[in-house]
Amino acid sequence: MYAITIPEPGGPDALVWAQVPDPEPDPDEVVIEVRASAVNRADLLQRQGNYPSPPGIPPYPGLECSGVVAEVGAEVTGWRVGDQVCALLAGGGYAQRVAVPAGQLLPVPAALDPESAAALPEVACTVWSNVVQLAHLGMGETLLVHGGGSGIGTFAVQLGAALGATVIATARAAKHEPLRELGAAHLIDYTEADFVAAVRELTDGRGVDVILDIIGAAYLGRNVGALATNGRLVVIGLQGGRKAELDLSALMSKRASLIATTLRARPVAEKAAIVRGVREEIWPLVESGSIVPVVDRRVPMAMAAEAHRIVENSDHLGKVLLVNEERPA
Repeated sequence: MYAITIPEPGGPDALVWAQVPDPEPDPDEVVIEVRASAVNRADLLQRQGNYPSPPGIPPYPGLECSGVVAEVGAEVTGWRVGDQVCALLAGGGYAQRVAVPAGQLLPVPAALDPESAAALPEVACTVWSNVVQLAHLGMGETLLVHGGGSGIGTFAVQLGAALGATVIATARAAKHEPLRELGAAHLIDYTEADFVAAVRELTDGRGVDVILDIIGAAYLGRNVGALATNGRLVVIGLQGGRKAELDLSALMSKRASLIATTLRARPVAEKAAIVRGVREEIWPLVESGSIVPVVDRRVPMAMAAEAHRIVENSDHLGKVLLVNEERPA
């Protein structure tokens, strides 16, 4: 098969479409003939040499995919060859085939085309596990989503609205209108306004109950300033750096919680539990059209370098998909 390889870390041109061995499934795995994958910020870090695949995982980028089950391991039940699926991956999605534990599979929702389904597994699992399972966002609360125009952001806006929360999102002004259509009640242009002051004004000085943050260090202190009493700050990204000082008295005075997580390195059993929750609680919202995958554009898999440039420039809304064309002879 062919896959996007990284012979040497570097810029987008470090991504090379090359022939590699086909995957062999373990007894608890299936092999997916990949129709599409999606570009995530973690893939950019991996290309740069800063986020390698965990041990035993293919060295190719790609944390989610959609396609058709091509092989089924001896111990797998509930799935069969020919099933249309999408999957949460620890890596290897930028390829024509990938092996994945069966517990990380989801059926392609009937309302979606197979390619668009590739935009869902990673964001659905990330947002569900953090905003709902850990931060316990409830009806009537307020959710602040940083990076509202990203794949994570567009999904979090929709899920927050579907759960009955008031959603505030930070994004460039050009992305405000589509985010309103997805369910954001208030938008803040982070290039023009101080989001802490804006949040206080929008909430009559109370602050927000939950913050989903992809920035990290650069926003840490300001995020605490934007929290309400008993608020929960969930940090899932480090786009703004890794190290920052925090006034713990500010956190303590609000009886607030700081949660920091990653998804890729979690044990297979934990991922399977998250996927089960997504299938039970999120997939009905997708089937009903309450949540839709937001796809900015589709790029041929072999042109992954172009897709990485688009994501690095933040010129997209939602996900950029990598689509496999016919398998080379």
